[in-house]
Amino acid sequence: MVDRNLLREFDVSDDELTAVVTAEDGTNNLEQFLGEGQNFEIGSIVSGKVVELVGDQVVVDVGYKSEGLVPLNEWEDEPPPQPGESVEVLLEGMEDETGEIVLSRRKAHRMRAWEMVISKYHEGDVVKGKVTRKIKGGLLVDIGVNVFLPASQVDIRRPSDIADYIDQDIECMILKIDESRRNIVVSRRKLIENTREQQKKQLLEVIEVGQVRKGTVKNIADFGAFVDLGGIDGLLHITDMSWGRINHPSDMLKIDDQLEVMVLHVDKEREKIALGLKQKSPSPWENVADKYPVGTRVIGEVVNVMSYGAFVKLEEGIEGLVHISEMSWTKRINHPSELVNIGDKIEVVVLGINKDKQEISLGMKQTQVNPWDQVAGKYPPGTMVEGTVRNLTNYGAFIEIEEGIDGLLHISDMSWTRKIGHPNELLEKGQRISCQVLNVDQDRKRIALGLKQLKEDPWETDIPGRYEPSDVVKGKVTKLTNFGVFVELEPGLEGLLHISELADHKVDSPEEVVKVGDEIEVKILRVDRGERKIGLSRKKAHWTKPGEEDSETEGAETSEAPKETKELKGGLGGGGPLFSMGTPTNTDSSGS
Repeated sequence: MVDRNLLREFDVSDDELTAVVTAEDGTNNLEQFLGEGQNFEIGSIVSGKVVELVGDQVVVDVGYKSEGLVPLNEWEDEPPPQPGESVEVLLEGMEDETGEIVLSRRKAHRMRAWEMVISKYHEGDVVKGKVTRKIKGGLLVDIGVNVFLPASQVDIRRPSDIADYIDQDIECMILKIDESRRNIVVSRRKLIENTREQQKKQLLEVIEVGQVRKGTVKNIADFGAFVDLGGIDGLLHITDMSWGRINHPSDMLKIDDQLEVMVLHVDKEREKIALGLKQKSPSPWENVADKYPVGTRVIGEVVNVMSYGAFVKLEEGIEGLVHISEMSWTKRINHPSELVNIGDKIEVVVLGINKDKQEISLGMKQTQVNPWDQVAGKYPPGTMVEGTVRNLTNYGAFIEIEEGIDGLLHISDMSWTRKIGHPNELLEKGQRISCQVLNVDQDRKRIALGLKQLKEDPWETDIPGRYEPSDVVKGKVTKLTNFGVFVELEPGLEGLLHISELADHKVDSPEEVVKVGDEIEVKILRVDRGERKIGLSRKKAHWTKPGEEDSETEGAETSEAPKETKELKGGLGGGGPLFSMGTPTNTDSSGS
């Protein structure tokens, strides 16, 4: 290469130089002479020397008719160049508006690096480089030139933030080289997959149930954790992590934890491996029957509360269930949380053990005296008690006589005379009342109570003394039935007026003669203390005066030849049921 500046130093004019390089055929080879050894095509790399530094520009002579400028910042972290120093630059343009050629040292370096990479690597090769920065869609990796690592190819499981890889040295596999666009795409994931595939084949050949292997936690789910054994992931289920209770796998493990696990099951065809952590230590259930024999009292901690009971931890890995029915002898519990909460220390009794199912039944109430064991002695029949109406049903009322101890006041034991359709006619919830204990069934945990027994039975003396057969009385119609009419003689006392005793003529329906609320006169035909019934007649109320029918009846009874008598209706025969207080109404039409 001819140095133009050197020619100028010797005052060689262009005309003289042209004469020297002009061929015999007249061809001018000046440019060829000056640029010998250099290719001055735009986009080519040329060699030059640093002439001087002017401000933030470096003047470089590449042997062309004019010098070029290179920005000083293209040396980046390197020391500034010195005059006379050789440098390779890319020829970007022949001459700009200042008459100088346009050069770039940085682009020349990139081109050289690209040429080196293309000559050294091919698609499928493994390369190593440093992650320089994050760009849209992935990362740039410097392997001599910046190559593109898509985000989807960073790892087998896409990381939460790929920027964590910046400044890390990583190995990748070249997926594609585009020489025309000078673009290379690499994949770290592909390299990992290929490596794991080889490791997996080797591992499946030697892994066996019962082996203890090291692994790394790669992922955590609600049901367990996936542990990388080196080429293949095994599942460590939550139930195989600890003999004790675990609410979530993250309570014990975190991602990237190193741990030793036992191989529980291997399916080589489906490439699935089940792992265990708790199996490395003996099961606490092995000698549970010896440690906690039935009847043992133990202090435990409530670890979970469900609608049906509470789980109590006796020791790490040993839990038992206190069913809601075993929490209290007397209290009515809607939910176990009314008595216990998670974290409570409570005393329990071991009721039963199922070693195969790893279940223990526990009881809380067994730590206390059963109050029902004392009920029979505390409340013998005839005892007067006071209690609170806790509940009303169709058949009676439940009376709480002490906490958790209820007695049943049956509807038939509420009144001697009044016909009660529902207990709410007499009682209401929360009401305080006095009752008499009628009976105690300690085995079935039942107490029968009576309200009417607090008073003398009016059917023994009072009612028979005030209502005698043949008496004519007034009453109010309270109910109509297909067999007759109920008539209230006084508050709480009713008699039955059979349909056959309504009128002298045949009556098909009581509604033909009377209606509810009517006041009518009736004759008493019969007063039955045993059955607690009063038979009435409307049609006989005015047949005779009081006492006359009795004399006629007495005369008939004294006749020498007794005649076959026709059964009387309305309580004197089988004409229909009579009203009965204290016992269910008898609707049988047979006589009594």
